[in-house]
Amino acid sequence: MRIGELAKHTGTTTRALRFYESQGLLTAPRDPNGYRDYGPAELRLVNEILTLRSVGFSVEETRPFVACLQAGHAAGDACADSVAVYRQKLAEVEDCLARLGEVRAELLGKLARALARQPGTCGVGEADEM
Repeated sequence: MRIGELAKHTGTTTRALRFYESQGLLTAPRDPNGYRDYGPAELRLVNEILTLRSVGFSVEETRPFVACLQAGHAAGDACADSVAVYRQKLAEVEDCLARLGEVRAELLGKLARALARQPGTCGVGEADEM
C-alpha cells in the first residue's frame, strides 16, 4: 500500500509517517518507481506507535516497542526493553499524581480557609457593568 493508504488505515497523516521514517521507526521497500510500498508489518508498527503516543509516550519511548515488533515478536511489549519503558513511564505518572495530590490538598485548604472567612462581594467587575 502507498503512504496515503497507510495514513488512512491508521488515522494519521502522511507527514507523520514520513517523520517516523526520518526517525528510523518506520521503513518500507521502494517500488522501481520510487514509491514506498507498505505492508501489514508497517501497518502494525504504525498502530503500535500511535497507541503508545496516545497514552503519552514520546516518539523516542516507542523505539523499544518498534524494535521488539521488528524482531518478530507477537507484541511490542514482549521484550525487556519495552517493559523497562513501561516501568519508567508508570513512575513518571505516579510522580505526577503525587504532585497533583499535593496541589489538590493545598487548594482544598485554601478554599476551606476562604469559606471560613465568609467572603462577600469585592466589587471586582462591578465597574464594567455600569
